Amino acid sequence: MAELGKKYCVYCLAEVSPLRFRCTECADIELCPECFAAGAEIGPHRRWHGYQLVDGGRFTLWGAEAEGGWSSREEQLLLDAIEQFGFGNWEDMAAHVGASRTPQEVMEHYVSMYIHGNLGKACIPDAIPNRVTDHTCPSGGPLSPSLTTPLPPLDISVAEQQQLGYMPLRDDYEIEYDQDAETLISGLSVNYDDEDVEIELKRAHVDMYVRKLKERQRRKNIARDYNRVPAFLGKEKKEKEKAPKRKITKEEKELRLKLRPLYQFMSCKEFEDFFENMHKERVLRAKIRELQRYRRNGITKMEESAEYEAARHKREKRKENKNIASAKRGKEDGKEGEFAAIENLPGFELLSDREKVLCSSLNLSPARYVTVKTIIIKDHLQKRQGIPSKSRLPSYLDKVLKKRILNFLTESGWISRDAS
Repeated sequence: MAELGKKYCVYCLAEVSPLRFRCTECADIELCPECFAAGAEIGPHRRWHGYQLVDGGRFTLWGAEAEGGWSSREEQLLLDAIEQFGFGNWEDMAAHVGASRTPQEVMEHYVSMYIHGNLGKACIPDAIPNRVTDHTCPSGGPLSPSLTTPLPPLDISVAEQQQLGYMPLRDDYEIEYDQDAETLISGLSVNYDDEDVEIELKRAHVDMYVRKLKERQRRKNIARDYNRVPAFLGKEKKEKEKAPKRKITKEEKELRLKLRPLYQFMSCKEFEDFFENMHKERVLRAKIRELQRYRRNGITKMEESAEYEAARHKREKRKENKNIASAKRGKEDGKEGEFAAIENLPGFELLSDREKVLCSSLNLSPARYVTVKTIIIKDHLQKRQGIPSKSRLPSYLDKVLKKRILNFLTESGWISRDAS
C-alpha cells in the first residue's frame, strides 16, 4: 500500500512527488518525467492527450551538481525577470527572484547556465540570422571610412579658423561645397503606405545626397593634399623659403599651370613625381641632342668633347669681338645714324652692308627689298632656261625704284647685264 501523501507513476510505480505530469483528459493519470518522455500509454490514456505540469518548486532544473542550489521556482522567476527588466539589470532581477539571491549570484548563474552552458550553446547559433550588417568598407561605399572618418584638424590659429569659418573638432566649414545638399533628404520619411514609385524616388534622393557628400569630401582631400589652405593664408611662401629645392624656371611654372587640372586625378606626391620625371625627360633630350651634335662633328669620345667645346667657345668669342669691332667702325663712319631708320625693321639682319645702304637711300623696308630681289632673280633664272616669266612686281615698286634695284643687282653679279 502506498504511503499516505506520496504520489507514484501509474506506469512504472516510481515515486513522483517532486515533479510529475498529469493528464488533463484522463482521471488519476500521473506519469513520471521518464515515462512521459517515452510516450507511455495505459488504459484509455494516449500520448497525444493534453498534460499539466505538477511541480512543488522544490527540484533543481540543472541537477544536484549545479552551483547555488537554484530551485525550479527560482529559475522561472529568473526567466520572467530577464524578460521584464532586460539583460544587465541584475539588481531588479535579484529583487524579483527573491531576497535570498544577490545581484552577483543572479548574474553568475544566468551567464554560466543560460549563455555559456549547454542550453546557451544549443539555442544561440554561431551565425545569428537577421543581424545588422556592417556596411563600412574601404571601397568608397556610403558608410566607408573615407567618408565617415574625419581628417586630422588643420594646424592653424584661432584667428585663421575664424577667417576660414573652420570648425577643427568637426573638420567642417561654416559654408561647405554645395551648401544646400542636405535639403535633398531633410524632408524624407519612411511610410508603410508608400508606393513603389515613391520609394524609388526617395532612394534616388539618397543616392544624389551621397554623391554630393563624396564630391565634398574629395574637394577637402585635394585641398588638404595640395596645401591649398596654407596657400590661401599666405603660409606657402614661407614654407617654400625654408625648403631648399631646385629653382623652377618660367617655362616650368607655365607648364605646371597647364597641368593643374590633373590635381583631381593624382595625389600631390604622384603629381610632383610626374612633374620631376618630365623635367628629367627634358634634360635627357637636351643631352641626346648635344651628343648627336658631337657625332655630326666627328666626336666619338667624351674626352674629345671638352676640347671641342673650348675651341667652339674661342670661335664664338672671336666672332663676337669681330662684330663689336665692326660696330665700332660703323659708328666711326656714321653708318649707325645712316641705318637708324631701318635697323629695327624685320629682315635687316639679312642684308649686306651695300644692301643696307641701298634700302636706306631708297627709303625701302628690308622685307620689301628682299621680296623684290627674289622676284627679279627668279624671273632672270626662268628666262635663262627658256621659261616665259609671268611674275608681277609689287604695286609699291615704281619705275625709278625698279631701275635702281636692277642696276644694283647687275653690279653685284646677281643677274647678267642682258637681263637688265
